[in-house]
Amino acid sequence: MGRSPSSVPLRVLVVEDQRPLAEVVKLTLNHGVFAARDAVDSAAAATVLSDWSPHLAVIDMDIGAALLPRLAGIGGGATRIPVLALTRRGDLRTKLAAFERGVDDVVTVPFSPEELLARALAIVRRAHGTAAPFAPAIRLGELEIDILNRCVRVGGHELHLTSLEQSLLYLLAANAGRVVTRDEILDALWGVDYAAESNVVDRHVRGLRAKLQNDWHKPRYIATVPGKGYRFVPTAAD
Repeated sequence: MGRSPSSVPLRVLVVEDQRPLAEVVKLTLNHGVFAARDAVDSAAAATVLSDWSPHLAVIDMDIGAALLPRLAGIGGGATRIPVLALTRRGDLRTKLAAFERGVDDVVTVPFSPEELLARALAIVRRAHGTAAPFAPAIRLGELEIDILNRCVRVGGHELHLTSLEQSLLYLLAANAGRVVTRDEILDALWGVDYAAESNVVDRHVRGLRAKLQNDWHKPRYIATVPGKGYRFVPTAAD
């Protein structure tokens, strides 16, 4: 099977057991026009690989490290598949160990969507010798999210977001229709070791809603689920 990005749609395998994070990775890579499949562990990923050859693998090192020899073309892997590793430990020792195991780049969780996308596109360019397609803006119903200019357009109006607000919007939008708990938001945007103020998530949601002109009494984009968290409200066009 040919694997040149210029001849076939770009394919990415996402190995991540935290559903909210996996969905963020997939939504972000839509800017690179990737077709994504995901797996919750190495065994599930191996099943996907048995009949599907991706151009890139995004691997959570806590659950997918056992897959690395196969992606490197060792022990039955026919072709080397470049790897972007995700880790929640950002120290130098962890990153060097990941590179020694054959990964092409490392991103520390939490990450910004623009960093993940830039590194993924760079890996594809290096590994396959050609630039991957890049769409600066993606549309989610009434919202057009421009990752390059870090802004959202609604009905022709341009709203500029901070990096954290953009990450929050990606997290909620990627999990459209699903409740994302406050703990999941904290883990994805601040990290598991962050000693959070009790209302830090609510404050940032309020700030994002204000920019989206989203009245919480009649939510068009972000609905509050009392006692649980928040849910992105898909529109008919989504």
